[in-house]
Amino acid sequence: MRLTRPMLAAAGAVAVMALAGCGSGDSDAAAKIPTAATGSLESLAAKVKCKPDMQIDSDEVRQAICKTSDGKYVFVTFATDRGQREWINDAKDYGGHYLVGRKWVAVGDDKVVKALQTTLGGEEEIGTDHSAHGSSHTG
Repeated sequence: MRLTRPMLAAAGAVAVMALAGCGSGDSDAAAKIPTAATGSLESLAAKVKCKPDMQIDSDEVRQAICKTSDGKYVFVTFATDRGQREWINDAKDYGGHYLVGRKWVAVGDDKVVKALQTTLGGEEEIGTDHSAHGSSHTG
């Protein structure tokens, strides 16, 4: 099955909305961050002791939900760097916290992303917070 960019964006949006929540910011991120891990979704999940619940399994993107003692998050791996960046750029419009490694992303609340970062490395990116915008929409 070949996933198109809109399908990937929709999958990212669903992942973010499923995990949306408010996290409290913790600015003392002075913990040593390891070099970003690499590997398959299964090998990355094993490093953080998660048994992935696969949601999407295609040639271009693989997505699973993981639960650890730190919380619930979505793990996504990509076939290409470009596919990863396009997915992140589209998904960040829905808010959330993203831990980004080479051809993988973990999406969860701030606490979960920071906990994963101590094992997997990677860079944290934060999506756009639309909560300050009005809650009523006309259509």
